[in-house]
Amino acid sequence: MDEQIVVAGALFSADRLLVAQRQRPPELAGLWELPGGKVATGESEAGALARELREELGIEVSVGARLGVDVALSSGMTLRAYRATLTGGSPHPHDHRALRWVTVDELDGLPWVPADRAWLPDLAEALSCERT
Repeated sequence: MDEQIVVAGALFSADRLLVAQRQRPPELAGLWELPGGKVATGESEAGALARELREELGIEVSVGARLGVDVALSSGMTLRAYRATLTGGSPHPHDHRALRWVTVDELDGLPWVPADRAWLPDLAEALSCERT
């Protein structure tokens, strides 16, 4: 069985990061994550992330460099984060309970989806660089 890649987008605006609150599954509902989703067969990771953010948030993005480490999920799935730049639209939570722009000082205080916690140092560093 091939490895399933799941992509997540780190969308920065000035010194803030867009985070999304999960609606489902029940064990993750209410926790915060970087929005994204599964890469379909024949789709590039960047193409999948752009599609997922269009479907979930109603926005257009350009996908940039990888951020942080690969995170192993259960059953042969790997989670990867990429920087994303908003190129069109305004984010709306079509597939999430809520969206929120957070600063570096708010990162640690959020109840994160466990897998996304691996990226907190990288996100904090990126947000600190965005400030300057």
